[in-house]
Amino acid sequence: MASPSPEPLDTPPPAIGPQLRQLALQLAAGLAVLSLAWPYYGIRNEELPWPETALAIGGVALLLASLTRQAWWWRLIHLLFAPLAWAVSGLAIDPGWFLLLFMLLLLVYRGALGGQVPLYFSNRPTAAALAELTADLPGLRFLDLGAGVGSVLCPLARQRPDAQFTGVENAPATWLVGRLRTAGLANCDWRWGDLWRTDFAGYNVVYAFLSPAPMAALWEKIQREMPKGSLFVSNSFAVPGVDATREIDVDDARQTRLYCYRI
Repeated sequence: MASPSPEPLDTPPPAIGPQLRQLALQLAAGLAVLSLAWPYYGIRNEELPWPETALAIGGVALLLASLTRQAWWWRLIHLLFAPLAWAVSGLAIDPGWFLLLFMLLLLVYRGALGGQVPLYFSNRPTAAALAELTADLPGLRFLDLGAGVGSVLCPLARQRPDAQFTGVENAPATWLVGRLRTAGLANCDWRWGDLWRTDFAGYNVVYAFLSPAPMAALWEKIQREMPKGSLFVSNSFAVPGVDATREIDVDDARQTRLYCYRI
């Protein structure tokens, strides 16, 4: 079976405004505290007390995050960022280690930086549920968005040699692992790419395990591009404001739920 060939599109990814907003909040907290602390201690000819200053910045950042109604985990990050940064600075760690750690994280969590999509692994029970869901579907053309290391595509492609499977991944490390795992599967097309520039028109099942952030924009793209009668399946994250055609509770430890939307 010929593999569908997604064409680059002009559909933009969701705006990166949320990340910039968090950076702005942290910078605003730092500027607010330092603009008061530096003149005060300068006039008194005293050294700036960095531990207390870091704690003050964390407190002001928490206040700003609360006033702007950020998620609880962002509030926690804002509270702890400056104090932890000060504490780590006292360890005299070579800056090269921080650069190395950043590069390693970028190789694995690139989606979280650009589109608020962390790395989630679909487990075997989820793959089994998807296999059962699509078992009676002839001419299956399955697309996995943010395919990770191929934890869904590998078992499905082995079970359905008559079907065509495509995985799209843009984090270098996970893409490489998935490429190696799917290398021997003739019916599995493993691609480096951006889900927002992937054409969904050639597929009758699209699967995603992303995050709440991109779901509204993704649903708009799905409605534009997926053919009538096709199926979109979202792991754990429902499309906001849209009732799922079917919900499947997976029998696993984390109580996974699959939201199925018939187009």
